[in-house]
Amino acid sequence: MTFMPRFLVVTALVCAPFFSMAQAQNAKPAGAPPAAVQDRTLTVFAAASMKNALDEANAAYTARTGTKVISSYAASSALAKQLEQGAPADIFISADTDWMDYSAGKKTISDPSRVNLLGNKIVLIAPKDSRVMNVMIGAGFDLAKLAGDGRIATGDVKAVPVGKYAKAALEKLGAWQAAEQKFAMAESVRAALALVSRGEAALGIVYETDARVEPGVKIVGAFPADSHPAIIYPVAATVNAKAGANGYLAFLRSGAAKAIFEKYGFTFLIKPVS
Repeated sequence: MTFMPRFLVVTALVCAPFFSMAQAQNAKPAGAPPAAVQDRTLTVFAAASMKNALDEANAAYTARTGTKVISSYAASSALAKQLEQGAPADIFISADTDWMDYSAGKKTISDPSRVNLLGNKIVLIAPKDSRVMNVMIGAGFDLAKLAGDGRIATGDVKAVPVGKYAKAALEKLGAWQAAEQKFAMAESVRAALALVSRGEAALGIVYETDARVEPGVKIVGAFPADSHPAIIYPVAATVNAKAGANGYLAFLRSGAAKAIFEKYGFTFLIKPVS
């Protein structure tokens, strides 16, 4: 007569933990946001020269949408290689079209999302306390003589966009051969900027936008626009981008973003979409 009650008690004790576990797995904490809200972050791979302007643009986008933007800054060449190796990112902004073309060839970016967003200029800089000033840059420009015994900093001329632009300009102006041995090749434009700011290089060739945000350097000359290929910053979503990437790209093309980029010295290449 006591068998059934004891059986039921034992069964209940054995099953209770599993029932509780199932409840815990199915239950959601009170007030927990849905997965879509929890994942409101975007990762942007951007050329090092973008840092100051893009940080401000990202802050404005987060304030407007609540989406957090995590940016990774480096030379465009390094970022394109990282994408090729499978690094997770939603957006890629390159400092030249060559590395965006490279990414397109490797099928790591979405071609339909690509747009040429910004323009820039390259300038000659010197440490703030340097005696060098008001250099006229044109045909016959003797950069080697101007540097004297000092070094000239720029990005790696074989890969980093600013270095490629610098070499192209100096070759056209007839100044590359004499100055080549004086160059200190840096891994990015910001690394080259730092060399000049610290006085470890007598001169440097960087983007105008970089020179404007570094108090340790001064602009002593500007390269003619026709001495090198046009400096263009294309932007595109990656092939594995989250759905939110489209909204971010739209913001980068907006009037609000235009005002931010122009404040830092970039040229906005498109008509704002909003």
